[in-house]
Amino acid sequence: MVSLFEWILVLHILASIAVIGPALVVPVIRRSARTVGQLRFAFDVTNKLAILPKIGGAVLIITGGWLMIITKMGLSQMWLNISILLSLLMVATIEGLIEPRMKKIMEIVSISQSKGDEVPSELGRLMKKIVPIETASQLLMIAITILMILKPF
Repeated sequence: MVSLFEWILVLHILASIAVIGPALVVPVIRRSARTVGQLRFAFDVTNKLAILPKIGGAVLIITGGWLMIITKMGLSQMWLNISILLSLLMVATIEGLIEPRMKKIMEIVSISQSKGDEVPSELGRLMKKIVPIETASQLLMIAITILMILKPF
């Protein structure tokens, strides 16, 4: 028989997939667009995928807290504390740095769509500026995942 702990752990892992999957894939989808039409399509797809990390993030927090209570671990493990800190940093990076820039880019795409299919130079420049921030966010996700799996300290 499957215990409550195992069910919560499965939900926790599924929630992490819902958060990590889109966050790793969405930037790749956006970067692959070469025309305004492709960018518009990429934004439509990524906007639809955006709900997964939000729902997954909420489930992740709830199940993570629940697991900490069930195991009586609390915040006694360094790997867990670092994971939580990196997760907060990642959320701040996405919500505070990436999302506002993406809104500006999406506005330019909307305006540019009526002017033809060529990507304006300003748009290309803005897209290139966001790449290092997205890469940093992806690296944070990888680090968090490694800490959660290996529990090194």
